[in-house]
Amino acid sequence: MGKKQLLSRLLQMLIVLIGISFLTFLLTYLSPGDPVRNMYTATGIMPTEELIQQTRDEMGFNDPFLTQYFRWLGNCLKGDFGNSYSLNKPVVSLLSARLWPTLKLTLMSLGIMLILAVPLGVLSAVYKNKPIDYFVRAITFFGVSIPNFWVGLLLILIFCVKMKLLPVVSSGGSFRDLLLPAVTLAIAMSAKYTRQVRTAVLEELGSDYVIGARARGVRERKILWGNVFPNSLLPLITMLGLSVGSLLGGTSVVEVIFSYPGLGSLAVNAITSADYFLVQGYVLWVAVIYMVINLIVDLSYNYVDPRMRLRR
Repeated sequence: MGKKQLLSRLLQMLIVLIGISFLTFLLTYLSPGDPVRNMYTATGIMPTEELIQQTRDEMGFNDPFLTQYFRWLGNCLKGDFGNSYSLNKPVVSLLSARLWPTLKLTLMSLGIMLILAVPLGVLSAVYKNKPIDYFVRAITFFGVSIPNFWVGLLLILIFCVKMKLLPVVSSGGSFRDLLLPAVTLAIAMSAKYTRQVRTAVLEELGSDYVIGARARGVRERKILWGNVFPNSLLPLITMLGLSVGSLLGGTSVVEVIFSYPGLGSLAVNAITSADYFLVQGYVLWVAVIYMVINLIVDLSYNYVDPRMRLRR
């Protein structure tokens, strides 16, 4: 990716972020409920109408919509997303505190997924239409079909309730706390990635260069791992980028089931308590994460596939 393309992508990211910020603010502005009333309710105070109106004037909620939006956007550009009135803390500090636990969960679940998906996908492709291929495809079909919450509850029943090997509530502080949430996320991802790896490897195995290498007597293992697998990485990297962005944005269902202190559970709490500032900050946070990850994925193409550098 050249300098002009990079600047173009950065400009596109900025435009998309402004659009997301506007839509996010508009939806929270139009949503039912009064943020000032919710703020007092969260602190256990029953405010009078006079107090509510006075607070709305002080916080600028009675200003025109565009005035409120540009004031909020200006504060966001300075790193100030406001204060969460349900948790009584700055939104930035809440998001930052939950990022590291979510990052640990993301890396561990992706590691488990790759350990399972890559060998199974390659094995299924190499032994196409043989018993091992049918077995792997059946497993992946089952893995894609079952929802995450059911897998999580089943793992809790087996390893926490029956066997008492792992804690039910995950604090995210140790390997034991991370294991069940990570495995829950990895199962569904492994099924999807196994199919993707199988498809990509099969496509490469039918290429002319593979036929030529076999005709020259090159060993099958060298063809597979030296040529076929590296050329199959591009679609895998694209999917990995989307998965990393999704996981870093928080996996709400799994985090709620295991009481995991990540971004997903924070977002659920913000929505249920109608904490508008926290919801707005979370949406912008996730949007930035997605766009940065996608940019990194695009930049990595130049190093994975030399043909990309030749096209510049």
